[in-house]
Amino acid sequence: MNFSNATADISSKDIPLRDDVRLLGRILGETLREQEGQASYDLIENVRRAAVRFRKTQDERDRVELDKTLDAMSPSETLVVVRAFSYFSQLSNIAEDLHHNRRHRAHLTAGTAHKDGSLTLALDRIEEKKLDKKTLQSFLDSAVISPVLTAHPTEVQRKSILDCQLIISRLLSDRDRVDMTPDDLAENEEALHRFVLILWQTRMLRTAKLTVADEIKNGLEFYRYTFLNEIPKIYAGLEKQLEARFDKDIKVPPLLRVGSWIGGDRDGNPFVTHDVMDYAVQQHSALVLEHYLSETHLLGRRLSLTDRLVEVSDELRKLSDASPDKSQNRNDEPYRRALILIYSRLSATAKKLGHEISHLPPVDKNAAPYPTAAEFIADLDVLIESLFKHGAVYLARGRLANLRRAAEVFGFHLAPLDMRQHSAILQQTVSELLGTGKAYDALDEAAKRHVLLAALQANKILLGDLDSYSAVAQSELRIMQTAATLHQRFGRAALPNHIISKTDAVSDMLELALLMQQVGLLDAGKNPALHVNIIPLFETIEDLRSCGPIMEELFSIPYYRALLKSRGDTQEVMLGYSDSNKDGGYLTANWELYKAELVLVEVFKKHGVELRLFHGRGGTVGRGGGPSYDAILAQPPGSVNGQIRITEQGEVISSKYSNPEIGRRNLETMIAATMEATLLHQHGDDSAMPEYHRVMEQLSVNAFAAYRKLVYETPGFTEYFFIATPIREIAELNIGSRPSARKASDKIEDLRAIPWVFSWGLNRTLLPGWLGFGSAVKQFIEKEGDAGLAQLQAMYKNWAFFRGLMSNMDMVLSKTDMGIAASYSELVKDLDLRERIFGAINQEHEDTLAMLFQVTGNTMLLQDNPAFARSLLTRTPYIDPLNHLQIALLLRHRAGDNDELVKRAIHLTINGIATGLRNSG
Repeated sequence: MNFSNATADISSKDIPLRDDVRLLGRILGETLREQEGQASYDLIENVRRAAVRFRKTQDERDRVELDKTLDAMSPSETLVVVRAFSYFSQLSNIAEDLHHNRRHRAHLTAGTAHKDGSLTLALDRIEEKKLDKKTLQSFLDSAVISPVLTAHPTEVQRKSILDCQLIISRLLSDRDRVDMTPDDLAENEEALHRFVLILWQTRMLRTAKLTVADEIKNGLEFYRYTFLNEIPKIYAGLEKQLEARFDKDIKVPPLLRVGSWIGGDRDGNPFVTHDVMDYAVQQHSALVLEHYLSETHLLGRRLSLTDRLVEVSDELRKLSDASPDKSQNRNDEPYRRALILIYSRLSATAKKLGHEISHLPPVDKNAAPYPTAAEFIADLDVLIESLFKHGAVYLARGRLANLRRAAEVFGFHLAPLDMRQHSAILQQTVSELLGTGKAYDALDEAAKRHVLLAALQANKILLGDLDSYSAVAQSELRIMQTAATLHQRFGRAALPNHIISKTDAVSDMLELALLMQQVGLLDAGKNPALHVNIIPLFETIEDLRSCGPIMEELFSIPYYRALLKSRGDTQEVMLGYSDSNKDGGYLTANWELYKAELVLVEVFKKHGVELRLFHGRGGTVGRGGGPSYDAILAQPPGSVNGQIRITEQGEVISSKYSNPEIGRRNLETMIAATMEATLLHQHGDDSAMPEYHRVMEQLSVNAFAAYRKLVYETPGFTEYFFIATPIREIAELNIGSRPSARKASDKIEDLRAIPWVFSWGLNRTLLPGWLGFGSAVKQFIEKEGDAGLAQLQAMYKNWAFFRGLMSNMDMVLSKTDMGIAASYSELVKDLDLRERIFGAINQEHEDTLAMLFQVTGNTMLLQDNPAFARSLLTRTPYIDPLNHLQIALLLRHRAGDNDELVKRAIHLTINGIATGLRNSG
């Protein structure tokens, strides 16, 4: 297979990328020939050439020739071909990520202009604006920037595969960054051969469905890969820049924290129980204490400073004297002795919290555990201040300072774990708790509020014997009890939030408050205090339109305002991008989200409450994905205000955070964007654009109508979707603990947004990322004429929101292939149904492309993003064959071929296409 020539024409700056792709392609090709034989190698190459030829010509004769080749393949031959193309996509991704790092370092080395999203450029802009120190410090003190990892039912990579990829990445990076002799290069290439061979002989697919415990472990790996080491470095870099530019007195509090839903998100996942949540918090804590022990031990080996040569502080002397280490060999080494004491106390802390960590035994097995992380930090401060005192600045600022910052950010709990449950489940539990049978459920909203507020203010324990409740209520009540216990053991920072899915009334929040009161997560009385943030999640188009009035009514309740006061008068609101898109389409969902934020800003301002928005974005544009920097800057004025949380999902977590260098840059981008959106955003812009808003409203109405007409009102559309996509086969794949649908049903309304988007991506239609736009813009221009087109062009030029909307759609359309989508449509045997539905989709796609080009003035997709265009041009010849193979396999499987190899090959194509497109759900 001629993988080594698998690159398109490129610019000179991308020659190293071409060389890396060719090297990895050659090694994979040699591995295939060695392991599978020349015949298999030739077969793979024939499939590749046929797919490339068909892509170029779109000639039906070439398509027939390709189908003939695929149909003649045995199941075992198909497996080899699928794995070959899938692994090439993986290796290409590694080379691309490495090249991004290479280009970034080249910019830094050359001192050339920094790109948008860099902290340096953000600080340059802040400095140019001449913001005063007080404003900057105020931003830093109140800032909350938090990516939140979620378990994802379309994450396709196994950890074994990911670990192997990381080693290949490091080996490839060494060739780029280390001055190697010919022998070194040969040894490096042999190592690459070894790990490509391991990849080839490693099973791609999981043989059993992931458990939540598996997902927890997988999520924690990213803390090992990136977060524990890189986040302290980000803080150090930011402090240095602020010190150099502004003032040494500017302090950077722990504004960046990585959160998690994995093990706390119960919505639709019956496998997240109280025991699982307890396990998640335990594992979080064990990992961070293991990190502290390792770092403390390493520092103890390195800080061999003798008090015969340096004069240490009195505080360090006291710490050293209290050390259990009485060895005469270290009698003059106070830092080592102090670190041995710290190590012993950390070990005792781990033991107290119930962890069994495989590490060196402490010198003092009876050492006192640290009550909180603050005492651990205080001991580290003693070391740091003493080092500064005798001029050991480099030691004070190095690994020791990073450990101190890690302790400040991660504490003894590692990450804030969010809880989440559907409002209907919470209502059922409260109904049982009140003991009124179905009477509570039958009450109107006002009556429910009256009952709930009376119960809260009465401060009575309603909770009886758990066995007297239904299984659903028992589960929820045990979750609440476990949360209260975990607060006592690990601190409130371990479980700080509870999200209510499908919030559509004020009573939803009061119901959760009542449940919390029953277990001590809410202290009642004259000055009620809430120990967990109650966070409404507005998801559907209707919910987004109602969020302003709901929050207005909530803030008008004195009791709730008293609860908010105990949380610093800050209220978090989560907005759902996925369900709103599935409900109303790409354009309408994004516009309704924007409008909801504007309304929330006004409501919160009126009531004097601090707004923190939590954006439930997915990996794909159809679920709110896209570049984080652009997305944050496109938020309405006043909606960021220094505080933002964003979900990170699926393969996006792997692509962003498995590589430490890329992970650090992505985290810095979030900080830079939040800084710019808060400190540089011209808050008057939107008020000067009522005309833009009027146009968007008109576009949204028409886009919504076009989307709903096709998806929900066209007879046979649901049947078409279930046949022309691999949605049913996705459900069989062992890639997530959560079911793909909320309940057993063939209705699109009941399908989760993630597999909905994933399915359209796999058949290369990517419908959720563009459907409705073409019709809406076409109608607008037909009505308004040239003036309407000029208005849209002005919006694209001057409005970040609209520009981001178009840019993300441009990216989605570049991955769309209606030729391949047409092939999937032929899985639908009903000719009338196929032609009606696919014909409508194809016409909307053509209109969307035409309208996109008219508004942007571009003549081709990705015209403004040549790097991504080159990347896609390189990888599509290796994705296309996987699509053609998948179609052939689906035909076999659905015709009754139950060969296990056929089913496995289908699942491998799902894996390979998702890897090649670099997104799934």
